[in-house]
Amino acid sequence: MNLMEEMHWRGLIQDIMPGTIEQLNKEMTSAYIGFDPTADSLHIGSLVPILLLVHLQKAGHKPLALVGGATGMVGDPSGKSEERNLLSEDVLQHNVQCVKKQLEKFLDFDATKPNAAEMVNNYDWFKDMSFLQFIRDIGKYITVNYMMAKDSVKKRLENETGMSFTEFTYQLVQGYDFYWLYIHKNCKLQMGGSDQWGNIVTGTEIIRKKAGGEAYAFTCPLITKADGGKFGKTEKGNVWLDPQKTSPYQFYQFWLNASDEDATKWIKIFTLLP
Repeated sequence: MNLMEEMHWRGLIQDIMPGTIEQLNKEMTSAYIGFDPTADSLHIGSLVPILLLVHLQKAGHKPLALVGGATGMVGDPSGKSEERNLLSEDVLQHNVQCVKKQLEKFLDFDATKPNAAEMVNNYDWFKDMSFLQFIRDIGKYITVNYMMAKDSVKKRLENETGMSFTEFTYQLVQGYDFYWLYIHKNCKLQMGGSDQWGNIVTGTEIIRKKAGGEAYAFTCPLITKADGGKFGKTEKGNVWLDPQKTSPYQFYQFWLNASDEDATKWIKIFTLLP
């Protein structure tokens, strides 16, 4: 099985852009996933995108893990019914360092290898960019009609609370991340959860219009439980990847308590068993 056949078999593909499979078959491809540093630990929902990067690297491609030091300041509206609290810069930087340490347990960062994993932080390229520069250089490539058509925007506009300008611009900010990585890291693929599809496609659009380049995308389905409960939640809250927040015993119990129906699906997604 090649990489994409295996991803399909594992139930890890929802949406895929035409040309993505051909790109992965053609050459070693750099691909990225963004991780939001809203807490000082990732939880098991984040295991799915991490495992996408693991499979990608095992197949000989180069994974880029983007920790959103800048986007974490804005807050992603995708899948959210209301605006989230914005974190201070100090808290964000602490969270970024913690998330980095966790990702290093899953990916091979050995710089001597051609497909060594790399960690990037979008704060590095946003911190010196002015608002005027951003709206002049990026804003002109994406129409408001295009942004309004995205599900993450539509759903919030139907909601009584509406959506702030800050959150509305999020897809442009994430789109610029993809453009920056395309230019500076030759990154041609972005992956993520299915709720990210609109943001990811905005990135491919900016690359096409601003750089005249081709970029690709695929998303994985959001993990659900057979009983309709939220995946990764217990009575005690989130199941974290940090053993200080979720003890190894509690972590083990979460998987042990999975229904047979869920276990059949999850064993393909959360293990590397063939």
